[in-house]
Amino acid sequence: MSKIYYTLTDEAPMLATHSFLPILKAFTKSADIEIEVPDISLAGRILANFPEYLKDDQKVPDALAELGELATKPEANIIKLPNISASVPQLEEAIDELQKQGFAVPNYAAEPKTDEEKAINKKYARVLGSAVNPVLREGNSDRRAAKAVKNYVKANPHRMGVWNADSKTSIANMNSGDFYGTENSTTVETEGKFRIVFYGNDGSENVLKDFAPLKAGEVIDSSVMNLSALKSFVEEAIDEAKEKDVLLSAHLKATMMKISDPIIFGAIVETYFKDVFEKYKDTFAELDINPNYGLATLFEKISGHAKETEIKADIEKTIENGAKIAMVNSDKGITNFHVSSDVIVDASMAALVRGGGKMWNKDGNEEDTVCIIPDRTYAGFYDAIIQDMKKNGAIDPKTFGSVPNVGLMAQKAEEYGSHDKTFQISEAGTVKVEDENGNVLLEQNVRNGDIFRMCQTKDAAIRDWVKLAVNRAKLSDTPAIFWLDKTRAHDREIIKKVEKYLKNYDLDGLDIRIMDVKDAMLETLKRAREGKDTISVSGNVLRDYLTDMFPILELGTSAKMLSIVPLMNGGGLFETGAGGSAPKHIEQFLQEGYLRWDSLGEFLALQASFEHLAQTQDNKKAKILADALDEANAKFLATDKSPARKVGQIDNRGSHFYLAMYWAESLANQTSDSEIAAKFAPVAKVLQENEAKINEELIAAQGKPQDVGGYYHPVSEKTYAAMRPSATLNAIVDGI
Repeated sequence: MSKIYYTLTDEAPMLATHSFLPILKAFTKSADIEIEVPDISLAGRILANFPEYLKDDQKVPDALAELGELATKPEANIIKLPNISASVPQLEEAIDELQKQGFAVPNYAAEPKTDEEKAINKKYARVLGSAVNPVLREGNSDRRAAKAVKNYVKANPHRMGVWNADSKTSIANMNSGDFYGTENSTTVETEGKFRIVFYGNDGSENVLKDFAPLKAGEVIDSSVMNLSALKSFVEEAIDEAKEKDVLLSAHLKATMMKISDPIIFGAIVETYFKDVFEKYKDTFAELDINPNYGLATLFEKISGHAKETEIKADIEKTIENGAKIAMVNSDKGITNFHVSSDVIVDASMAALVRGGGKMWNKDGNEEDTVCIIPDRTYAGFYDAIIQDMKKNGAIDPKTFGSVPNVGLMAQKAEEYGSHDKTFQISEAGTVKVEDENGNVLLEQNVRNGDIFRMCQTKDAAIRDWVKLAVNRAKLSDTPAIFWLDKTRAHDREIIKKVEKYLKNYDLDGLDIRIMDVKDAMLETLKRAREGKDTISVSGNVLRDYLTDMFPILELGTSAKMLSIVPLMNGGGLFETGAGGSAPKHIEQFLQEGYLRWDSLGEFLALQASFEHLAQTQDNKKAKILADALDEANAKFLATDKSPARKVGQIDNRGSHFYLAMYWAESLANQTSDSEIAAKFAPVAKVLQENEAKINEELIAAQGKPQDVGGYYHPVSEKTYAAMRPSATLNAIVDGI
């Protein structure tokens, strides 16, 4: 019996799973495939980490740890849907919901004081931010638009905003004191251990991280974000936006970079509202207000306080006299400074570029924006594309080429593996990375408030990344560009390895280059505007940014990408697109019973998953499912059965019905397995005969609020009832 692990996650993808899973299980029985559903949702991960607080019947297994172990084995076949990368406010909301449901999980202490609170927070640190992806990604990323999807978009182009040559939109970044400017990097020659130690100027010594392993050949880096330089830079950006009379916005990755970026976000908020934080210093200390959590938490904590009205008035006055703040939701008054997890740079900047460089003001109108991206490491990426758009105008999806990505992410590569090696420093001194013999590998001078970060990139991951890039270039006959800056310390070490490992391959007839990030962006855009494809080969963070930017330009969404992670020990991880729109979609569903989430990413991932099973486990029936699903996906696109936009039209549940009908039709018509054909012929027939009735039942369920028993931890029975409202379709599927 073959197994596919189909993850249960959060928000809109979680809702969609409750509609699609019964269909998937019914269809895969015919190919001796068992579908396991490990719960890696935010709520599920919280419960798994605190069994000692729960009753026996409330305890759940640590599904994420089990999947992480599985990812290192050749039999792994995991379909990973988007999940919440929790900010502190989201974590607190999830804890509150679980407590109200009767789960006695402990509170999260924003600033732990007792040993018990510190121990609890250490456990919650496993749940905060992007806790899932680094565990599962035991391989590098191969992410591209499927041909059927690309062809559909060319025939049915999405709307693009207009870019004007005189657009005032710009990127504001630091010129010194950032991670880029302070980074140092080295390649470790022999296996050993390292630890991170702070040495105070007053003679104190503090081990920040005790000994951990180093592998021979791995690249290690350290860098520092200088808090004082950051705040000075933010003041300049505020002045620039005010002088230009445009919006001001901040773009960070506070979910993935869960230690550093909330602090940077807090510095931006605190600098903008400097007068408010100074005036109410004592009150804010009394209320335990931390700027890292943004305005939303601040407003919650002052609610009911004697000075609430006065503080709110001063905040409004600061906004009136300062630069205009970009809005996340103009109708609800939610600014770009409300919650750090509302402004994820890869999604927010891609939306800005697609929208002609505009963001929303408080009145719901679009305006040009000064975008704060403090660290130069990636600010140049966005600056290059904005300059290109000003010069050449918006792209045309009908003629634009494709930009697949091969991303270095295996074994917690680069910054995304830095969580346990990132610290905010509380006094002046030196941070040293030392080996077990006391030799200093890396060293940084630091001051009070600075953020120190160390990163690791394993040699095996780099070798595999280069191999994957060469294979993709050969298989697709497409030029490949490694996006690596020779002026960045880390990239210089990576370039040495790339040049060395490329010599292991026959590159005759292949166009493989290494280019600085800005040059790579301009060359890739030039080729794409000419209708030519170019593979981007990038490090882990750029992988994230590229695989939102180009899919959103090419396809209108990153949710329709084919995302395959060939795991280094032979298994497969199949990711189903990005979850940036997931919160909006679940909110719409709860309010009016309409789910806009597009499951095409799941359909594409499943096809690749079946193919992997066929190849690695010689499961011929899995190949039949894959081929039939390929035909169904093509018909699904050709007939435009993705969710529409409003109540009364097809939504996610309707799209699942059509995928099931097209899949059954294809299975019924295939000739390589008469048993499967005979099984699905009557299924296809009864689905076709009941098409109108099923649609009627599905649409009748729309237009009214839905109760699934919880946002973070819904009740399974209620969710299935909400997501399977067609009795006719349910009877057919359950009868297969």
